[in-house]
Amino acid sequence: MASVPAMKTLHQSPVDPNFVQNPYPIYDAARAHGDLVYWADYRMHAAVSHRAVQALLKDRRFGREVPAEMQRPGPAHLAPWLMVESHSLLEAEPPRHTRLRRLVMRAFTSRAIAALEPTIHDLSHKLIDAFPDASFDLLDTYCMQVPVVTICRLLGVPEEMSPELLRWSHDMVAMYQASRTRQTEDAAAASAKEFTDFLSSYVEKRRSDPRDDLITRLIAAEEDGEKLSRDELVATCILLLNAGHEATVHSLGNGLRTVLQQGVKADAFQPETIDATVEEILRFDPPLHMFTRYAYEEIDLFGHSFKRGDEVALLLGAANRDPQVWAEPHKFDPTRPILTNSSFGAGLHFCVGAPLARLEMRIALAALFERCPNLALSAEPEYSNSYHFHGLKRLMVQV
Repeated sequence: MASVPAMKTLHQSPVDPNFVQNPYPIYDAARAHGDLVYWADYRMHAAVSHRAVQALLKDRRFGREVPAEMQRPGPAHLAPWLMVESHSLLEAEPPRHTRLRRLVMRAFTSRAIAALEPTIHDLSHKLIDAFPDASFDLLDTYCMQVPVVTICRLLGVPEEMSPELLRWSHDMVAMYQASRTRQTEDAAAASAKEFTDFLSSYVEKRRSDPRDDLITRLIAAEEDGEKLSRDELVATCILLLNAGHEATVHSLGNGLRTVLQQGVKADAFQPETIDATVEEILRFDPPLHMFTRYAYEEIDLFGHSFKRGDEVALLLGAANRDPQVWAEPHKFDPTRPILTNSSFGAGLHFCVGAPLARLEMRIALAALFERCPNLALSAEPEYSNSYHFHGLKRLMVQV
C-alpha cells in the first residue's frame, strides 16, 4: 500500500509585511502540497484549493457556531461586542440561522436592492463632481462613500451619520484582524455599545413612525408568527453595514488598483462587459481572504481526519487563484468566462449582500471610467496590515 505523504506545515506570520502586500506566492506554494495544509501560526488546518474551500463552505458537518461543549463566557470587557455577535446571522447555524435568514430575506429583497440603482448612479456622479484637480485619495472620497451612503439610504438612517457608522464599523471588524490587541478590543466594545444604542433608539422611532426603508421592513418581517427580536434586528443592521460596507470598499479599491496598474481599457466598463469585469475583480483580489469553520463530527476529508471541535481556515484568496480552475490565474483578464469564485462564500452562509455589492460595483466603476477616462495612479498603493481582510490604506490618484 502506498504511504500517505505527511501534510505540509505552513510557517507564515499573517502580519508579515511582505505577506500582507502579496499573499499569493505563499498560497501557490501551499497549494502545491495539496488541498489542505497545517498553518502553524494559526494552529489549524487551512483549505487552499478551490475544490476544498467550496466543499467545506457547503458541507453541513462544518459550521460557524462553536460546538456547545466548547463554548465559554467571553471576557467582560468585550460584552457589548459579544452581544452583537451572539445575535448575528453570520455566526448562527440551523435552526436559528434558518429562521433569521428567512426573516432577513423577507425585508432585504431583490426588489428593494434594484430600487437603489438610480440613487447609486446619482450618488456616484455627485461624488465625481466633487473630485479635486490635484492628487487625492480615491478610497476615501469614492470607494468608501458609495457603499456607506447607500447602506444609510437602504436602512433609512441619516446620511450625516456616515462618519460615525464608518468609525463603529472599522472598530468592530478590526476584531477579526490578525494584528488584534487589547486596544483593538476596547475600541470594538465601545463602538459596539454606541452602535447598539443608536440603532435601538432608531428602531423604536421606526416602530411608531414607519417609513419605506429596510429597518421598517425588518420590523414588519414575520415568518410563522415569529419576528426578529430587537437584539436580532440591531445585530442584522450592524452586520449589513459592517460586512457589506467593508467588503464593497475593498472590492472597489483593490479592483481599481489592479485596473489602473495594468492599464485596463475603458471598454471593460461598458454595459455589455461590466459584469465580467466585476467578477474578475472579485476573483483576482478579494476583500476577505479567510473564513473559519468548526467541525461538528469526525470527518475524513482531503487526507486529514477532523475531530469534532477542530477549526479549519478556508482561504478564499487562495481558492480564487487555483490553476485547476482558472488558466493563468495570476493574470487579470476581464474577458474571462464567468466561473464561480469564493469571494462571497458559498452554501448556507453565502453573502446576503452579494447582489447589492455587485450592483454598487457595476454602477460606481462604470460612472468613474465614463467621467474620468484619464484616471491614473499618483502614488504606489499599499495594503493595510489587516489580514485576513485585504484592502488598501489609500488609493492616491489624479484625474
